[in-house]
Amino acid sequence: MTTEHLLDDRPLVRLRGMANKVPEVTVYFWIIKVLTTGMGETASDLLARLLGPVPAVALGGLALVASLALQLAVRRYVAWIYWTAVVMVSVFGTMAADVLHVGLGISYTVSTPLFLTALAAVFALWYASERSLSIDGIRTRRREIFYWATVLATFALGTAAGDLTATIGLGYLGSVVLFAAAICVPALAHTSAGLNAVTAFWTAYVITRPLGASVADWMALSHARGGLGLGLAPVTLAWTVAIVSFVAYLASPGGQGDR
Repeated sequence: MTTEHLLDDRPLVRLRGMANKVPEVTVYFWIIKVLTTGMGETASDLLARLLGPVPAVALGGLALVASLALQLAVRRYVAWIYWTAVVMVSVFGTMAADVLHVGLGISYTVSTPLFLTALAAVFALWYASERSLSIDGIRTRRREIFYWATVLATFALGTAAGDLTATIGLGYLGSVVLFAAAICVPALAHTSAGLNAVTAFWTAYVITRPLGASVADWMALSHARGGLGLGLAPVTLAWTVAIVSFVAYLASPGGQGDR
């Protein structure tokens, strides 16, 4: 799936030498995106168990700030820098949703529409400022900040939505089936019904979060909770190895390379 510009006739004020800061949207993009969502889910839970909730959130927040600072500092897309930032957003986005639920006692039925409203607000501000929500033109600092704010909101929303479906009777495997079917809808609507490419992209992007998280939870959690019982640490490690392998390929001469 690719994206296209929406009413994007305004000239870009670029930083000198700054290229598009996001990867080309290919099948590898979607595979790694789903992997980061699952790895972020189990890594967040694992850190909270090992360190305690407060130190885990603090560590996740520092790692997120550091990875985004590095991503903003470079002037072109670099595979390992970009995907490290996505992983850190995934981990911290999970923590943000969990803090509302576990720490503050806010139910997923409340936090899910809350994060949906936050995402809609980011989209509205982005479009009002840039007249485009396309990722094909992330070549200015302002657009890049809007992009990462959107990514963070989608991860928090997807975490809450995935946990909501898992706790209202579907379970983790049922949630996997639900979101696997749901992610096909924007793709089919784009190819068969003329759905705008930008809308289709962001809809699918949101759904990857609960899809990947539901798969990872199903693999990691105990049989008593409806999972396979593989454990948080093994699943986190396996998904991390998969992410590193795919990113290494993309950064290689045979992959997309670092643009």
